[in-house]
Amino acid sequence: MLSLHTNNAALSAQSSIGRTQGGLSTSMTRLSTGFRINSASDDAAGLQIATRLKAQTSGMAVAMRNTQNATSMIQTAGGALAEIKNMLIRMKDLATQGADGSSSAADITALDAEFTDLKAEIANVIKNTTFGGTALLDSTATTKTGFAAATVTFQIGATSNEKMDIAIGTKVGEIESLSKALTMTAAGAANTAIDAVQTAIDKVSEVDSALGGAANRLSHVYNNLSNISTNTKAAIGRIMDTDFATESANMTKNQMLTQAGTAMLKQSNQMSQMVMSLLQ
Repeated sequence: MLSLHTNNAALSAQSSIGRTQGGLSTSMTRLSTGFRINSASDDAAGLQIATRLKAQTSGMAVAMRNTQNATSMIQTAGGALAEIKNMLIRMKDLATQGADGSSSAADITALDAEFTDLKAEIANVIKNTTFGGTALLDSTATTKTGFAAATVTFQIGATSNEKMDIAIGTKVGEIESLSKALTMTAAGAANTAIDAVQTAIDKVSEVDSALGGAANRLSHVYNNLSNISTNTKAAIGRIMDTDFATESANMTKNQMLTQAGTAMLKQSNQMSQMVMSLLQ
């Protein structure tokens, strides 16, 4: 039907051009940003999933840093315990030598002087071993911190239940009390000190072993977090990233359709002239 008021062909052409330009705009936006989803209207469900995954990967990145800090903290305490162990072994040697009947009173006095100095240095190491300003082994402090506290909790994941507790505060306190009780002032005391020092060595080894096991666990935690993070980021990419090959093809198609639609709109607008020709 020929009509001056309604040009159905032109309306159809305009509608088609509008849809095509919308698709062209979407393709150009995706190609310029590199993201398939640039607003919730692009893929509401996909955006929700990707946002949740991003929050997970962000939390895991922080947890990975936590595990490294925790490992450094454990290594600091472990280094101090190794030095304490070395001093205790030397103290046991001194006690063994002092307990021998061939040692004179002057010998025992000299041995005891070194024994006492080592005992004082053990107390110094215990008191002054810190990590980031926090004492790690001082169980005499009013507020116990570090591994002297009842429990140290490390956050090793992106959720509240992903944590690791190290509860060796009692054992750390025993190291300090055992080392303070050590004495070697005479041959008889030197003989008694041999077993007392060995008990202290065993306690240090027990704490050191517990920290070593925790460090090994943290290493596995870090590796697992890294693996999960890598795969989660890949999943986010599959949801969010633009497929440039597909989107380039879509853009070219929409550009051609826009040109064709514009040409047809021009032709449809000439149909009113046909009406006028009937009136001549």
